[in-house]
Amino acid sequence: MMALLQRVSEARVVIEGDTVGAIGPGLLVLLCAEPGDTEAVGDKMLAKILKLRIFGDDAGKMNRSVQDVGGGLLLVSQFTLAADTRSGNRPGFTGAAPPALGEALYEAFVRSARNQHPVVQTGRFGADMQVHLVNDGPVTIPLKMAG
Repeated sequence: MMALLQRVSEARVVIEGDTVGAIGPGLLVLLCAEPGDTEAVGDKMLAKILKLRIFGDDAGKMNRSVQDVGGGLLLVSQFTLAADTRSGNRPGFTGAAPPALGEALYEAFVRSARNQHPVVQTGRFGADMQVHLVNDGPVTIPLKMAG
């Protein structure tokens, strides 16, 4: 499983003109399941995301987690994180989980996040989404988790 975390002062997901998920300060998490991933891999990824110290403390050092600062999570499925661009000019996406598995793992990740964190918003799996964000810092962190 892979994720791209962006520390944001605000973010929202819009589908067909309607805002379906929005947060203030927190993390925008673009999430991609890969073949062979399991819910256990997702749980491991979520634990890392919730504890990752990428928010500033009183001295301005990245020493606090999203949980420490009470920030929101905006979880957005994004299979294009698995893009293979090694050859040619058109990316391949065979590194992403098949849609049924990807959706099941995304939904399990969302359920776990909602059980462990008070502010969780989402996009919609497979939808054409417009993601609006104000990257704070900017801070952008790639994560990759294997079973």
